[in-house]
Amino acid sequence: QVQFVESGGGLVQAGGSLRLSCAASESTFRFKSIAWYRQAPGKQRESVATIGAFGSTNYPDSVKGRFTISRDNAKNTVYLQMNSLKPEDTAVYFCNYPGRDFWGQGTQVTVSS
Repeated sequence: QVQFVESGGGLVQAGGSLRLSCAASESTFRFKSIAWYRQAPGKQRESVATIGAFGSTNYPDSVKGRFTISRDNAKNTVYLQMNSLKPEDTAVYFCNYPGRDFWGQGTQVTVSS
């Protein structure tokens, strides 16, 4: 069972930036799509960025132009660069393979106004 360890969250003012990291415990990570998700209190978990095995990316309109997903297969790590953060970006952020229903601890991102 693969494990993901998310890190890099914190408290930031609106307009600021954060870079999240997610380390995978398996080397086959490099052959799979992986996504960042977030879950705010009282809301459903949503995908905010996906990257394919060959580097194609996809974002919802809510973060497009502000968030950038990237991967370093040599380090089994995926990143999420978040710029121009808004209070509505406040959530716990997770990474996972799309469709997999086993979640790690995530990392808290809090954006103050």
